[in-house]
Amino acid sequence: MEQSEPQDAMKMLSRAVQRWHRDYEVKHDDHASHVVRHAVIALFNDGYRSEGDIATLLIGTYVGLSSTKVNALTSSSVH
Repeated sequence: MEQSEPQDAMKMLSRAVQRWHRDYEVKHDDHASHVVRHAVIALFNDGYRSEGDIATLLIGTYVGLSSTKVNALTSSSVH
């Protein structure tokens, strides 16, 4: 049975996330996984379709576990 395109895309995105974890030797961390999963979806939505491209961008953008822990300023803290 042939898999549908959405299933293939989800598997590819999952492999890109796994490559990030392997590259930085990061064990499962709920928050990091959440950040990285959202990042791969954003890259996919921006038009990236290659697992290699997405993984490379992900690895270059989120350099290790600590980069997923950065807190962005909220609008209330800025004003």
